[in-house]
Amino acid sequence: MIKASQSEPPLASQARATKYSTLSTLLARIKKDKYLLLLCLPGLVYFLIFKYLPMWGVLLAFKNYQPFIGFFGSEWVGFDNFRQFFQDPVFFRLVRNTLLLGLYDMVFFFPAPIILALLLNEIRKSFYKRLIQSLIYVPHFISMVIVASISYLLLTTEGGAVNEMVYGLTGEKMEFLTSEEWFRPLIITQSLWKEMGWGTIIFLAALAGVDQEQYEAAIVDGANRFRQVWHITLPAIRGTIIVLLILRMGNFLDRGFEQVLLMSNALNRPVAEVFDTYVYTLGITQGAFSYSTAVGLFKAIIGIILVFTSNYLAKRAGHSGIF
Repeated sequence: MIKASQSEPPLASQARATKYSTLSTLLARIKKDKYLLLLCLPGLVYFLIFKYLPMWGVLLAFKNYQPFIGFFGSEWVGFDNFRQFFQDPVFFRLVRNTLLLGLYDMVFFFPAPIILALLLNEIRKSFYKRLIQSLIYVPHFISMVIVASISYLLLTTEGGAVNEMVYGLTGEKMEFLTSEEWFRPLIITQSLWKEMGWGTIIFLAALAGVDQEQYEAAIVDGANRFRQVWHITLPAIRGTIIVLLILRMGNFLDRGFEQVLLMSNALNRPVAEVFDTYVYTLGITQGAFSYSTAVGLFKAIIGIILVFTSNYLAKRAGHSGIF
């Protein structure tokens, strides 16, 4: 009777057996796939060292960091840096400039690789298709410094080729590089020229997987090329478009620090300054480490919210999403 009363309950015994079974299964799988796991190890170490470990640095946003007394000796100020940022008049200017560039990017840049991929997919001669692909891929490998230099040489009022043409037609020269009105169109145009061709790679790969029998059936039914694209091609790559759109939302507030920094100046800065350049100016040039970290953390949190929101909406609309 004593042994029976001290014996383990059946449910606990069953749970323990299940736990041991799961552990043994996991160990068996690790042993079986040990070489594959070894191949993943460098990537895991990279993300651990360069992506996850530096995350503790966001604590600077909640401190009044002083380099000469160190991280642990600096005063903990809580959300004071965030409150200071939200009360600063520059906050609304940064939000407006960043959101407008992000909206222009989504409206003009994001659909451009899709349209270009659809046009390339219609080329039947493989030689011309490969030639055009090679030509439009080249700008991706050009440094943004060179792109900014080319823009300056073309658009400057001091002998720029475009401005000379405008002057010959109108008798006036346009202030492309210093005008607030021309800054955003210039940024979007540079992005289109540099990255539009490279962005077609994924969409061309998705188009290669479209079932050709669907096009043959559509031809039999009398559908023209536009109808085939609308009813067959676009639905076939819709999943790819949605995944890339969700990932793009995560970078909605990333406006290309290097590009904006190179193209901004004292005359267009009211519309050119975005979160990235503001963080650089405060953190690197002025040494406001805690305040600039708070600004960067705020931008990162908004990006995470946008990713989760867009993924949720995609799932509600019946699509797979990314997680």
